[in-house]
Amino acid sequence: MATDDFGDKTHDATPFRRQKAREAGQVVRSQDLASAVLLCGGLVILWHCGGAVARFLVDVARQQLGGDAWLAFSIQDTSHLLARVCGGLAVAVLPVLGLLTLAALASHMGQFGFLFLPQKLALDWQRTSPFANWQRIVSWNSAVQLGLGLIKVLAITLTAGWCLWAERGRLASLTSQPTPEIASYLVQVVFWTGLKIGGALLGLALLDYAYRFWRHEQDLRMTTQQLKEEMKQQQGDPQIAARRKQIQRQMVLHRLSTTIPKADVVVTGSADVAVAIQYDHDKMAAPIVIAKGTELLAKRIRDFAEQHRVLIVQRSELAQVLYGSVEIGQPVPGEQYAAVAEIIRKVYELRGKKLAG
Repeated sequence: MATDDFGDKTHDATPFRRQKAREAGQVVRSQDLASAVLLCGGLVILWHCGGAVARFLVDVARQQLGGDAWLAFSIQDTSHLLARVCGGLAVAVLPVLGLLTLAALASHMGQFGFLFLPQKLALDWQRTSPFANWQRIVSWNSAVQLGLGLIKVLAITLTAGWCLWAERGRLASLTSQPTPEIASYLVQVVFWTGLKIGGALLGLALLDYAYRFWRHEQDLRMTTQQLKEEMKQQQGDPQIAARRKQIQRQMVLHRLSTTIPKADVVVTGSADVAVAIQYDHDKMAAPIVIAKGTELLAKRIRDFAEQHRVLIVQRSELAQVLYGSVEIGQPVPGEQYAAVAEIIRKVYELRGKKLAG
């Protein structure tokens, strides 16, 4: 037992184990991927929507810093000015903030979908344990993350240096350019440099996500003992289930041993269908199905019928119809009454009995 508990994880995770892990918050998640997607998406959003914010800020600066000097300015004037500036700023900034929020949600939910875990808000004393934190710090996973962090710093440095080195000639000649052209050029340089850095980080983030996915799959793998324990939880103890089935079989066999001797005839079809019928013309308005079964149960019905000398009649179509349409204890329906009555009549004739009606 101990060997199985601490054995190799040779089995893939079951759907139940994956669901339990998800409910516990154990999903594939890369913060680097979310940050890289947000960086690239944020730059694109600012490139397309940031112009409105910049124009608004320029207009506010021109209005407030240009023109005639204010000789008098009341609290009411200040309130109106503040409300006008805040309203205009909200109109210009809110679309950008809204798109950035959507990009942030998409970068996270795109990895693991919607996940609501209110239990994560509770205080976990395990996270405050120095021993547990030390184990997280000094681990193979931490070493991998440290290596990826150093590679990210190197990638950012090389990408930024390469972009600026490619623009060295234009940057050296900026002193002779007008201020608006300098500002426009610097914005373009910063944007494209940032976008290339974001692309490099995105490539590294995909590698980080692939590593985390592989690590997650390895953590979810199961030992033989874990698989057995899960089967017990899902289906119950196999020994108890086998004992339950044995008791049920014994109960069925006991019922058949007391029911089949009362039957007048057993109608069979192929080797896997048997229906036992009883009829007492003094007490019953129509023949009644008192037992039925397929395969092994049908064989048991035939065996009991032979033991107690109950007539067995082979009528394939009739047996199939009775098995599928009549429950135990129910009378034979009118559609099959004539065929069953003919069989009962023959049974009574063989026994030397008279059948009224």
